[in-house]
Amino acid sequence: MSHPPHRAIVPIYTSRGDAEAYLVFPYLHNRMGEWIGWVTADRQVYSVLGFYVGELTAEPRIIRKRVTASLRPRRTPPPPPQHLLVPPTIPLPPMMGDLRFGVMDVLLEEPERLHTLDGGEERQDMD
Repeated sequence: MSHPPHRAIVPIYTSRGDAEAYLVFPYLHNRMGEWIGWVTADRQVYSVLGFYVGELTAEPRIIRKRVTASLRPRRTPPPPPQHLLVPPTIPLPPMMGDLRFGVMDVLLEEPERLHTLDGGEERQDMD
């Protein structure tokens, strides 16, 4: 019986150096291991409902422009992943550079953009 290949768990940090999310490509998980979003091959970040959230930088952290001139179309999310068993220890955060004017750290300033399937303001009522 073969096992699926091991996928690397990459901590996603805030500008303060806190690991607030984990990436197991393409899936983003919160600190409890719940699915909160996904990343495209070109590093664009979307919520579990397919709404654009920002972009993944090399550090890595999730950023977006404060004023988004053109709204990106909603995308169809991949099927939900299994719950992530979050690692007990993670590497120290890298040195974070200052963000350009007009750019925000999503996990620090608008973490509600990355919510679980059963949460979030953009969720449609199931009634």
